[in-house]
Amino acid sequence: RPPVPPPPGAPTARLLFLTDLHWDRHYVPGSEAACPDPLCCRGAVRPGPGGAGFWGEYGKCDLPLHTIEALLTQLPGAAPFTAAYWTGDIPAHDVWQQSRQDQLLALRTVTGLLRRHLGSLPVYPAVGNHEATPVNAFPPPYVRGNQSSAWLYDAMAQAWQDWLPPSALETLRWGQPPAERARGGSGLAGAQSWEGTERLHRTCCRAAWQGQDWLHHACCRAAWWGQGRGLGTDSPHAPDRCRFEGTIAAQFFGHTHVDEFEMFYDEETLTRPVSVAFVAPSVTTYINLNPGYRVYEVDGAYPGSSHAVLDHETFILNLTEANAPGAEPHWQRLYRAREAYGLPSAFPADWDRLIRRFQDDERLFQRFWFLFHKGHPPREPCLAACKAALLCALRTGRSADPGLCQPLRPALPFPRIQVLWQQRRLC
Repeated sequence: RPPVPPPPGAPTARLLFLTDLHWDRHYVPGSEAACPDPLCCRGAVRPGPGGAGFWGEYGKCDLPLHTIEALLTQLPGAAPFTAAYWTGDIPAHDVWQQSRQDQLLALRTVTGLLRRHLGSLPVYPAVGNHEATPVNAFPPPYVRGNQSSAWLYDAMAQAWQDWLPPSALETLRWGQPPAERARGGSGLAGAQSWEGTERLHRTCCRAAWQGQDWLHHACCRAAWWGQGRGLGTDSPHAPDRCRFEGTIAAQFFGHTHVDEFEMFYDEETLTRPVSVAFVAPSVTTYINLNPGYRVYEVDGAYPGSSHAVLDHETFILNLTEANAPGAEPHWQRLYRAREAYGLPSAFPADWDRLIRRFQDDERLFQRFWFLFHKGHPPREPCLAACKAALLCALRTGRSADPGLCQPLRPALPFPRIQVLWQQRRLC
């Protein structure tokens, strides 16, 4: 059933959402920021101006640890949070030289940083695709021994034992995403970020989909008990949103590093919006971005609460200002969703109508393009072809199905739009 606004005076909750931190322990302020390698801002300090900034850099660079700590240090000054969702991708993008020891160092260092600064705040972590080495390599649970992911899952269970109950730690050790009952009676399910799951499904590799089976059963249990459930993961994929429309209260994702959303519609007509995947911006700057994080306002804890998203805010660190001589890092609110886009609420129907407004209102779309890049868009404007591909991506989670793009009257044939999608850099 579609969500309805909460009654006047109903309590709300604020959820801190951190994703894609990508700590680079080899980041060196003053080093080459425009190198030919896949990851820059490391190595020797270059002479003269133009090197990597102290707090981060626009370019192919990840973040130094002190920038992540600066983010966490200023959080107590913000409004209190009910919980924090942390959807992984901890290590840097130097995937060609990472070892298991490197990944575990990143896991333990950043986990310790969050525990120290967030204190008693409940933290619900999820596994990102960069946690493993080789990157994206998550063997199914039947693989045992040195080729399994036990080295990673066991370390995560140990690092996160203060945040997760024994049942969630057990499923994590078995290679399943953790899930638990969050404060206020809602449930939270974390989905691991396996890349290429659609291809694996076609080849009937059911074991590699075991995490999705587990998630399906978790949603079935929640539906049976009438429990709203939030879904948090690194990259956008989830069970049948339509079947669990009344169960999945919200979907929280990261992975792409930019600020976007993705619509889902009823299976019968593909016209009624039933869910929104909120894709939050990254903490890291990779590539050419400001550091950022997200705060969600959701329906709070009371009998009959929908636990739905009511609004969200995005905060950034403006690197141009922060890296100026003598400046201190100042994290600032970039925008509030309902205010920026003139939304009456933040329910699926509102985001569906917003996409149609983007199509006809060029000024509003360019505002979205600016916020999409956390206030630091590329110099090349997003014109006809770019706009057609982006609006189509917002409206459909079905990468091979052009049906949902037809109402947008795209100026390009769908095969061309697919090519533009494939050119997007996924992180």
